[in-house]
Amino acid sequence: MFKAATATTRKPYSRDKGRQMASSLVENLGRNPNGCWLFCEPGEEMDGLVAGINEVVGTRNVIGCTTDGEISSTGFSTGSAVLGGIAGDAVRFEIAGVQNLSKDSELAGRQLAYKLPRNCRHVQLLSDGLTGNGSAILRGVHSVLGPNIVVTGGTAGDARKFQKTWQFLGDKVLTDAAVAISFSGDLSVGTGVRTGWFRMGIPRKVTRARGNVVYEMDGESALEIYKKYLGPLAVKLPAVGVQFPLGVVDQRGELDREEPVLRAVMAIDEREGSVTFAGEIPQGATVVLTGGGSHDKLLDASAEAAGIAANCLRSPYQPAMTFVYSCMARKIILGPRTREETDRISRTVGPGVPTLGFYTYGEFCPSQPGRACELHNETATVTVLGIPRSAR
Repeated sequence: MFKAATATTRKPYSRDKGRQMASSLVENLGRNPNGCWLFCEPGEEMDGLVAGINEVVGTRNVIGCTTDGEISSTGFSTGSAVLGGIAGDAVRFEIAGVQNLSKDSELAGRQLAYKLPRNCRHVQLLSDGLTGNGSAILRGVHSVLGPNIVVTGGTAGDARKFQKTWQFLGDKVLTDAAVAISFSGDLSVGTGVRTGWFRMGIPRKVTRARGNVVYEMDGESALEIYKKYLGPLAVKLPAVGVQFPLGVVDQRGELDREEPVLRAVMAIDEREGSVTFAGEIPQGATVVLTGGGSHDKLLDASAEAAGIAANCLRSPYQPAMTFVYSCMARKIILGPRTREETDRISRTVGPGVPTLGFYTYGEFCPSQPGRACELHNETATVTVLGIPRSAR
């Protein structure tokens, strides 16, 4: 037996709304779930919402985080909370969490992985989108679980305030943390990632950088280069920077369409002339400034990511649940057409497959199926969980 479903509620939050949402999920599933995901816009009484959910769902396997937009089987929403769950015997779950990401993200990744089963098939990772280093977290996870473990997920948001994000682990509400849920059992996982962003300007070499902070490109201040390109928009840095990420290019000076590596601006330092990005950019890399594509190009990229993920599944596995972790910058550019992104993904995977996810400050996904996971920005990442036809 396997069944997946989602339930939603609106702000303002309360303990009672948490119980009501959890009761709706249990009713839709026909039994208590084995694993749950909560994605919500930050708000007052969020602790009560989490407590109410945990009073009803009947499992300790609850993880989640705050967002810049929520995704459920009913589509895209804001100012809401989305609760998803899986019930059945085909998949087993374990959850884990670590705090103090900002002190040593790679160590935190190792500690998180040590708490998960070594024989798990898939890990979904949710981390603080404003602290820590997502690339380093992944290095820590892969150092323990190996390069072949399929890791997907996203970094938490705070409705574009860029002040503080929260992560959920059971009935705990954390910050500066990473939480994860492992999948074990008879299952298959397909992943896809695409962007739709395009190159702007000329390729430049990163001549001074440390981790996710770039100080100089071609010997010039990274911040001054950004200001030169953005012109009047530069006064809106760093917020506008998520729409104009740096892209790592190949030897021809072109973005790799099939293995995109984009890095969104998260902070600037006027004194040092540096730009801090949502992921690492190695010194010596060749990069270009990029811009968001047209609405149609972004939507086509999302559908392509979904098709890649669904096509990874082979008989006898069939799509049973779709997880969507898409960048908040895509939501900014798509505006009123944002709902079309999740609609295109759902149609591509197939009718009747429950959908769950959120708009992120960073996405975790392999660039290609079979590769180790990477941290992405500006992308639509799609994970399709497949189970045998006999388990339905």
